[in-house]
Amino acid sequence: MPIPKYDDLFNPLLQAVRNLGGSASVAEQEDEVATILKLTDAEVSEIHRGNRTKLSYRLAWARNYLKRYGALDNSSRGVWALTSEGQKHQTLNKDLVKKFVQSLDRDVVGGGNETDHVDVSDELKDIDWEDKLLAVVKAMQPDAFERLCQRLLRESGFIQVEVTGKTNDGGIDGKGVVRIGGLLSFHVIFQCKRYQGSVSSPLVRDFRGAMVGRADKGLLITTGTFTKDARTEAQRDGAPPIDLIDGEALVEKLKELRIGVQIKERIVEEVLIDEAYFQNV
Repeated sequence: MPIPKYDDLFNPLLQAVRNLGGSASVAEQEDEVATILKLTDAEVSEIHRGNRTKLSYRLAWARNYLKRYGALDNSSRGVWALTSEGQKHQTLNKDLVKKFVQSLDRDVVGGGNETDHVDVSDELKDIDWEDKLLAVVKAMQPDAFERLCQRLLRESGFIQVEVTGKTNDGGIDGKGVVRIGGLLSFHVIFQCKRYQGSVSSPLVRDFRGAMVGRADKGLLITTGTFTKDARTEAQRDGAPPIDLIDGEALVEKLKELRIGVQIKERIVEEVLIDEAYFQNV
């Protein structure tokens, strides 16, 4: 089935958060909505623009509407939860939701593609800079991308980080050691893939085959996305675990670590009129 429009995702999204215990991360929501709607891997992986899938993009708009309507709220750590208002309703009338939200802001988005108003959440505002940064990263040469990943891991606390990709060592591009609390350490091997589409489960299995007996954990970094089957395979019971970093998580990490990214804070001046003053001069 085609990915529903954002307003047709209001109720599946609420149901997904409800199914997940009343709160959920964005990734958990996407997986649960895909399950509810019985979407195939190909449908879930369909790209809207840049590295953003249609499902991810439209769910972001659905969250924006439901937050402004008062049915969902989110924490600074990216966890979304049902509000008391959201808990009251098993389903919502999408037309009433849109009418209420649009009454808060009558401005119109240029182009009129997905929505009818300008006032958007921080999540949606982030999409533009994420897409721009990801396009820059995708344009890097393979060896430069490997060095970028090496820098990212070092800045994240890894030590003894080496890039070995030139040896074509079973798909392994590098290795390093991560220490936890100064007491435990894990040997990690990683693979870096500049990828336009979705990484599938066979690639994850091949990577695991190359790492078995050589490291405690694996790390697969891509500029693309991972299919649902790939994420399931990465954490399969009884197999060495593999952590996955997709393009969206990669650019967020680059921003967090200020690698090739500068953040300028803007001070917005708000002018409040004291009407009572003028009435009593």
